Amino acid sequence: MSDAPTTNPSDAEAAAAEAANQPQTTISCSRGMASWLAMQGVSFGLTSYQSGRLYLIGHQDGDVVSFHERVFNRAMGVAADSQRIFLADLFQIWRLENILGPGQMIDQFDANYVPRNAQTTGDLDAHEIGIDKDGRVIFVNTKYSCLATPSVTHSFKPIWKPHFISRLAPEDRCHLNGMAMSNGEPKYVTAVCKSDIINGWRDRRAEGGCIIDVASNEFVTQKLSMPHSPRLHDGKLWVLNSGHGELCTVDEASGALTTVAFLPGFLRGLAFHGRFAFVGLSLPRDGSFSGLALDAALEKRDADPWCGVLIVDTQSGDIVEWIRFEGEIRELFDVFVLPGVKTPMALGMLDPLIRTMITIEDWDPNDRARAFLD
Repeated sequence: MSDAPTTNPSDAEAAAAEAANQPQTTISCSRGMASWLAMQGVSFGLTSYQSGRLYLIGHQDGDVVSFHERVFNRAMGVAADSQRIFLADLFQIWRLENILGPGQMIDQFDANYVPRNAQTTGDLDAHEIGIDKDGRVIFVNTKYSCLATPSVTHSFKPIWKPHFISRLAPEDRCHLNGMAMSNGEPKYVTAVCKSDIINGWRDRRAEGGCIIDVASNEFVTQKLSMPHSPRLHDGKLWVLNSGHGELCTVDEASGALTTVAFLPGFLRGLAFHGRFAFVGLSLPRDGSFSGLALDAALEKRDADPWCGVLIVDTQSGDIVEWIRFEGEIRELFDVFVLPGVKTPMALGMLDPLIRTMITIEDWDPNDRARAFLD
């Protein structure tokens, strides 16, 4: 076991002042994490609404894990690639752009994600995010039990709701929480149950969790426990059966469930790189997470729950690498992969560099010609 470096400060003085009043966090990772990321040519990130942070994990020369964090209040769902990160927080959806081109570096970092736009939605308890084929942000509007897109003039524009939700109301009726995209369209969503009353899902946490086909409005399955993070990868539908601590595949025709791996925590956040799955784990909390089959599964294995990310070989179910948080950070939400990025960083709104790190987009040839003609 090795401690992951935490020398990169988050949002300078504000974070330092806050940290003085916070429990300390111990971050540890598997011994081979840095070399594995280097071999795979990836880095990854995760969010924690509980700690209000975006975390970026990469590697540096010398077999060192890089750990970088920025403050985003109630950081939730992410849609990301090597050039861009969309991030939902308490009442906004952020767009962060990588300002570094191929071969450019800032210190040891080869990607720097800078906030360029924030769409104010209000507190919708936005969960997962996707980008459709037209470049629109689609997000899971959990408070109003629907899928939505940001509006130019309003808080949101609804684009779909489950057939059992009778009307849009700020009542989090079924706890719609996850979304799988396919060919630039929402394909599947997850919900804790099919309740149509305020907070009805809280009484249905142990069973009745469902995957819904967005196009047909039909259930793929209703036999899950607090499902999260549906994904389509390698020709299969994947889901986290969170109430059981299981990474699973689901037969899209029959709804049959196949468990790939048991992981010791409340699962939330799933991303893929080839045959490897990056899975987020949170500590079960009293109330929403209590009374689940996960409790018995942990007791059976004489195991304590984890908060962190486990990287799973989906062909064998084995855990190949891991990162673990102990202390302040207890709950994660989303996990994402940054292919082709070695050592990522981001700027935060409280970072003094946000005022001085100015970049200029290249001339468009047509604009340049027009400027000289004028």
